[in-house]
Amino acid sequence: MERVNNTLLTAFILTGIPYPLRLRTLFFVFFLLIYILTQLGNLLILITVWADPRLHARPMYIFLGVLSVIDMGISSIIVPRLMMNFTLGVKSIPFGGCVAQLYFYHFLGSTQCFLYTLMAYDRYLAICQPLHYPVLMTAKLSALLVAGAWVAGSIHGALQVTLTFRLPYCGPNQVDYFFCDIPAVLRLACADTTVNELVTFVDIGVVVASCFFLILLSYILIIQAILRIHTADGRRRAFSTCGAHVTVVTVYYVPCAFIYLRPETNSPLDGAAALFPTAITPFLNPLIYTLRNQEVKLALKTMLRSPRTMSEV
Repeated sequence: MERVNNTLLTAFILTGIPYPLRLRTLFFVFFLLIYILTQLGNLLILITVWADPRLHARPMYIFLGVLSVIDMGISSIIVPRLMMNFTLGVKSIPFGGCVAQLYFYHFLGSTQCFLYTLMAYDRYLAICQPLHYPVLMTAKLSALLVAGAWVAGSIHGALQVTLTFRLPYCGPNQVDYFFCDIPAVLRLACADTTVNELVTFVDIGVVVASCFFLILLSYILIIQAILRIHTADGRRRAFSTCGAHVTVVTVYYVPCAFIYLRPETNSPLDGAAALFPTAITPFLNPLIYTLRNQEVKLALKTMLRSPRTMSEV
C-alpha cells in the first residue's frame, strides 16, 4: 500500500493540519459543532424556503435553497475527514475515496462559484431594473440557470479529476493536507506535472476570475443605482439586501484565489485558507442570510409560530 517502486498506490495518508496535541479534543469538538450547526442551519433554510409559498416561487430564494444544498454537500465531504485529523491513528483514505473527494469538492465548489454569479445578476436585475425584473428573471429561467450551473460544475470537476489521476502515483503516499485537493495530490505524482499545473491554473483561474469579475461588475452597477435612490430608507434596504451576498462572496473567493491562483508553494497557510471555503463559509451562510434578510426571518418566525398556533386551536 505504501511504497514499492513501480507499484501504484491503493491508498493515501492525510497528514491533516498541524496543531498542539493538548488541543486535540477541543479542535475535534469545535469542528463537530461546526459540522452539526452547518447541516442544521442549511437544512432550516431549505425547509423555510420550501414551506413559504412567497419564497420558493422567487428566483432569489431558489438560488438560496440551492446554495444550502451545496453548503451541506461541501461540509459533508470535507469536515468529517478533517475531524479525523484530531483522532489517534493513521488517517488513510482509499485511492477511490481520494478521487471521489477531489471530484465532488471541485464539482460543488465550481457550481457554487457559478451560483454566486447568478445571485449577483439576480440582485442587479432586482435593483437596477425593478419594473422589468418579473419578466427578465422568472422562476423557470432561474431553474434553467441553476441546472446550467450544475452541469458546468460537473464538467469542471470531471476535468480536474481526470487530469489529476491520469498520472501514475507510485511513490510516497502522504498527502500534506487535510483532504485530497489538486496541489497536494500532484506533489506525489511519479511524472512531470507541469501540464497539469498549467491547465489547473488556467481552468480554475478562468472560473474564479470570470465569476468574480461578473459579480464585481454587477455590484458596481448596483451601487450606482443605490446612490440614485433619494430616500435613506430605500438606500438602507437596498444595501441590506446585497450586503449578505457581498460578505459571503468575499469570504469565499479570497481564500480560493490564495490557494489556486499563485505560484506553487507548500505553505502552512494553505490549510488555514482552505478552512474558509470548506468549513467556515458553509457554516456562516445560514447565519448571514437569515440575520441580514428580513423576508427569511419573517418566514422563519411564521413557520415556527404555525405549529404553536395549530396546537392552541
